[in-house]
Amino acid sequence: MALSEHHLEDDIHPIDIVEHLANHHEWDFDRIGDDQIAMAVEGQWRTYSLTLAWSSFDETLRMVCTFELEPPTAKLPELYALLNLVNDQCWAGAFTYWAEQKLMVYRYGLVLAGGQVASADQIDTMIGAAVMSAERYYPALQMLIWGDNSPEKAMQIAIAEAYGRA
Repeated sequence: MALSEHHLEDDIHPIDIVEHLANHHEWDFDRIGDDQIAMAVEGQWRTYSLTLAWSSFDETLRMVCTFELEPPTAKLPELYALLNLVNDQCWAGAFTYWAEQKLMVYRYGLVLAGGQVASADQIDTMIGAAVMSAERYYPALQMLIWGDNSPEKAMQIAIAEAYGRA
């Protein structure tokens, strides 16, 4: 049964849908407020922190998927070069590094202007794409930061998308 077939009303709040998905997938979550939810999603490489927030002002469901990353200061220029290469391959979101918080961040905004309503399947796909992207590029980040690899060489590990688990 598709997630959208769970009798969700047309005018349900987007964060209510996210909470429903978190329950469905058995993810740990905390409903921070009416318009925001934080959750932990287990990946193969690590657990990712996701926060989704609804802005009624610009009718956008914003998502950030983060994980800790503490590269040596000397590696920051190469990290930013790698992020440029990574973002060239990401069509539905983008990575950035928040140096002050020491967080790698994948960001995406689902614009629902004009009273559009997000489906559970749309939001589930958005969350899945964030985790899949973080999983795909995590090894390249590690190779660059802790190995003696150029951004181009580190990127080679992320060229092919992996499906399933070994």
